[in-house]
Amino acid sequence: MIQEIVPENGAVEGAEELVEQPTLSIIDLFLEGGIIMWVLLAMSIYAVYIFVERYMALSRALHNDNTFMDKIRDYIHGGNIDSARQLCEVTESPVARLVGKGISRIGRPLADVQTAVENAGNIEVNTLEKGLANLASISGGAPMIGFLGTVTGMIQAFFQMASAGNNIEVSSLAGGIYTALVTTVGGLVVGILAYFMYNYLTARVDRVVATLEARTMDFMDMLNEPAA
Repeated sequence: MIQEIVPENGAVEGAEELVEQPTLSIIDLFLEGGIIMWVLLAMSIYAVYIFVERYMALSRALHNDNTFMDKIRDYIHGGNIDSARQLCEVTESPVARLVGKGISRIGRPLADVQTAVENAGNIEVNTLEKGLANLASISGGAPMIGFLGTVTGMIQAFFQMASAGNNIEVSSLAGGIYTALVTTVGGLVVGILAYFMYNYLTARVDRVVATLEARTMDFMDMLNEPAA
């Protein structure tokens, strides 16, 4: 009976040893990266803020009121320019601001009207692209900052090796190696996410630009149409 009990105790002790093996959480990895990881965290938060803010703005810009241009056409052909102008003022969209700028130039040569509309469109596009340059900078800069952490971590590891002389221990090199590897991963993660967010928002801006160009053509054709 004694021989049967001993293996069972040994199995329990082995299980306890497995449970007590050290683990490394995401937070621990983050802290091992040092100050570079805090910089990358700030960049990631700013990138997410730009993405959410621009996504909401572009979603509003892409919201089309199918009756807007029909109402503008009816007002213009009916000679009710003031009502058309008021409709543009109360409608919050790039298309409404663009058409409103053209309505304010009615009575002048069509070339002047078209120039005013195109200039208004350029202003709207610049407004929609606000923050995208910063997002592009994060997508390219985050991996470079991570690589900076890699270099500093390796310098730290080699310094520990030089200081230890012939008594080099792996534990003395762990800090520098952790910094090198963790910052590399952190920089790549932030850079890749910012890259995809930038491309996604750029595609949505292109959709808005296509819509503005189409509405510009509709408005100019409207001015050339004979009144019903």
